[in-house]
Amino acid sequence: MESERYAIPEATAQAVKAAKAEGRRVVAVGTTVVRTLEQSALGTGEVQAGPAEATLFITPGHRFRVVDAMLTNFHLPDSTPLVLITALAGLDWIKTAYAEALARRYRFCSYGDAMLIL
Repeated sequence: MESERYAIPEATAQAVKAAKAEGRRVVAVGTTVVRTLEQSALGTGEVQAGPAEATLFITPGHRFRVVDAMLTNFHLPDSTPLVLITALAGLDWIKTAYAEALARRYRFCSYGDAMLIL
């Protein structure tokens, strides 16, 4: 998986920290946001503001420190984003969701259909 550069604004880091302290969910929109937030929290367990590079490859077994839920599109087979969402939701749940999406003729990749993973 290739690395990605990112920058987390101070306001975002503080909002995430407040949400965690108050027991609220952190909902990421997209796999890049999940990877960014989780990468940022690797050292201290909390999101750090500023620029950095995400080298983290999130696979099943990853212990999520920040993200509790996410909104994402349906990803193509054998893709790294599919591995990431499987790490968050579990393989059985993803298989069920994808079977439903196929049965209902959802469009995959970047064509507008999405799922909320809680």
